[in-house]
Amino acid sequence: MAERQEQAAPDAVMTRIGQVVMLHHAGDREEARHRFLRLWTEIGEDGDALHRCTLAHYMADTQDDPSDELAWDLRALGAAEELTDERLAAHGGAPADGDAPGPGALAVRALYPSLHLNLAADYVKLGHADAARTHLRRARTAADALADDPYGEGVRAAIGRLELRLGEDDRPGGGQWRPPRQRP
Repeated sequence: MAERQEQAAPDAVMTRIGQVVMLHHAGDREEARHRFLRLWTEIGEDGDALHRCTLAHYMADTQDDPSDELAWDLRALGAAEELTDERLAAHGGAPADGDAPGPGALAVRALYPSLHLNLAADYVKLGHADAARTHLRRARTAADALADDPYGEGVRAAIGRLELRLGEDDRPGGGQWRPPRQRP
């Protein structure tokens, strides 16, 4: 009985992360960054992998410097590698930002398309096209784990947009990257 109550109880840290995400989406990026940093200090480098993955994923979005954004996205990927399907299922609640299905509905492998897509975008911002292409291919490969729902469709569409931007498309008929054409 106590175990069922423990699993049904809301995850206070995930709730707090969700509140900060809402603050960020409302336009207060600086305050969101400060609150995320305080939460990160509480959670710690060795804290719960789901908390670290989620927090680092959203913290990346509040960064002004692309190198800092990359560092946070790498932390999110590292934490995801420590996650288990059981931990995600135990959480089960609604997503922090309302965009994705609740983590309990996902297997850990369904997190990787978005994580690798974010890393690819970071590397594009930093001018590291080869690293961007590597993570973009990983995102495309991992996209098989996504459900056929609005979230999955959105991630696949974002992968497609970045593929077009980089000229990278491993699907039949895909092209190779070329520099932009100069107008005479």
